Parts: sequence; C-alpha cells; structure tokens
Amino acid sequence: MKGISVKKFGGPEVLTMDNNLKVPSYNDDQLLIKVSAAGVNPVDTIIRSGTFPPPPALPYTPGFDGAGVVEKVGKNVKNFKVGDRLLITSAQGSGTYAEYAVTTPLFVAHLGSKLSFEEGAGIGIPYYTAYKTLCILIRARAGETLLVHGASGAVGIASVQLAKSIGLKVIGTAGTPEGMKLVKDNGADLVFNHRDKDYVKKITDASPEGIDIILEMLANVNLDKDLDMIKTRGRIGIIGCRDQVKIEAVKIMFKEIVVTGVLIFLSTEAEWKEMHGAIEAGIKSGWLKPHIGLKYPLVQAPKAHDTVMNNPGTMGRIVLQI
Repeated sequence: MKGISVKKFGGPEVLTMDNNLKVPSYNDDQLLIKVSAAGVNPVDTIIRSGTFPPPPALPYTPGFDGAGVVEKVGKNVKNFKVGDRLLITSAQGSGTYAEYAVTTPLFVAHLGSKLSFEEGAGIGIPYYTAYKTLCILIRARAGETLLVHGASGAVGIASVQLAKSIGLKVIGTAGTPEGMKLVKDNGADLVFNHRDKDYVKKITDASPEGIDIILEMLANVNLDKDLDMIKTRGRIGIIGCRDQVKIEAVKIMFKEIVVTGVLIFLSTEAEWKEMHGAIEAGIKSGWLKPHIGLKYPLVQAPKAHDTVMNNPGTMGRIVLQI
C-alpha cells in the first residue's frame, strides 16, 4: 500500500511517501479500515519532531484521525461490519496517513451517510477534544458565557458548534477578518480579532455579565490575560500550549478559578463511549459540521504539517486525501 513513512525524527521533510508499505495486520479484537481521508493535527507535528513523550518506534506512519470503510473485522468485534463508513479517532499501531489503518472499536464511531469522508476526517481530535473539555471536564451549563480563544481553528470551530448546541453564549477570537467571519458563520454570538491591542477590553465591555468558561488554544500567550477576564469561580480549559507559561498565581487564588489541562489520549473507556454517542448524535441531528479549510494529496503531507503550525490565521481543518 502507499503511505507516509517517518524513518527519523525532524522537520516536515522527514515525512516521505512510500508506495511499498505492508498492509497492517489486524487481530481478533481489531478492525482493518480502508482510509479515504486523514486529519492533520498539531500533535502530529510534535510527535514527528521526536519531542512528544514517549516517541514512537521508527519507522512509523503518522496520523490519529481519519475516515473510511471497514475492510476486515476481527472475530471478537461487535457492532461493526465490513462496508460500514467510520470515523477514526485514534489509529492503534498503524497511522491514518496511509491507504489502510488498524484500530480497535473503542476508537471508531459510525459516520453515517450525511458527511463526506473528508468531513469525517475532520471530526476526530477536534470534536472529541471540544466535547471532553466542555461536557466532561468543565461541565458547561446552558446560559453560561464561553470565550473560545483561537476559535477559527479546527478545535475552535468544533467548540463553537458544540457550545451553541447546548445553549451557551459564545464569544470567539480569530486573527484575520476571514477567520472572524468563519467563527461568526459557525454560530458565535460575538467575534473579536485577538491581534487588536485592545481586544481584551472589547471582550470585557461586550460581556458585562462576565465570562464563565474560557477554552485556550495558546496558553503561553493568553493564559494570564484569561485570568483577568474570567469570572470568580470560572473555569479555563487549556487545549494548546507551545512554550512555558508565566502567570500570577494569586489571580487563580483570589477568584477560585479552576484551570484544567486537556489531553484526549487520557480518556477512559467510559469517556470514549460517551463521546462516541454524543458525536454520532451530533452528526445525525446536524449541529456537527466540520469546516475543511485545506485539502492536500497524501504526497504533500510535509506541506500540510508546515501549514498546520505556520499560518497567518487558522481556517478550520486540514485533511489529507488518501
């Protein structure tokens, strides 16, 4: 089969196309899936660089998210059959940047017929992270005010859509006019440009009732400002961070703020099952609609990795067409 192989850690250039990879083997508890599209996540680039602990054994094929059709089913697998359209949230032992991937039923969900495979590949980590943060860790309640920092990215768009579906008032930020429009079009009540010097004042002026929840995609830049904006006993979910964070801890103390990190890979079996149910329901009801910002053929995986980390302003999900 064809796929991407990483033989050494480094920059995007280590993502090499290989037309002679072996189709991964599957056991009685696994599914073999013919992949049509794969999602590109920032964490993929960190793993590729060798700095995400523990690093995978070399060589490896990257990719957690994807969508495709069940090709083979292990004899112990229930609820899935050959031909089912699936979304993949975590390939196990063989990544999604290839024609075939292997995983267990715990990490797949039914895609149904409403969404394309490219849209299915846009669900994975972004939507599951949004759900885990808002509904499992932070326990958002209808009527609360949510600020999504970096709302034009894949997790940001997912968070806006989910938040509106459960009755929150949503404020989003983005770094370009195009990103701001995208966030607004996906349901945000108010949108601000986080490149404006006075954007924090604009947000606080526009929300006199205060902000109950903040989802933070770049904590090393924004967390201290978030602590100024959040209500007493507010909750902050840290979804992304690229460097050390400098904050005044007394701000957390004096407001009794809850600050939690989020890592989808630490989810329990019960949490995975809850998330699958919510995501499948979201697909059926129609609130869940991934925005695919860029599509690249598989051979351009290096360009996709560079784009996901270095761009003037995120605009939804990046997918690889297998």
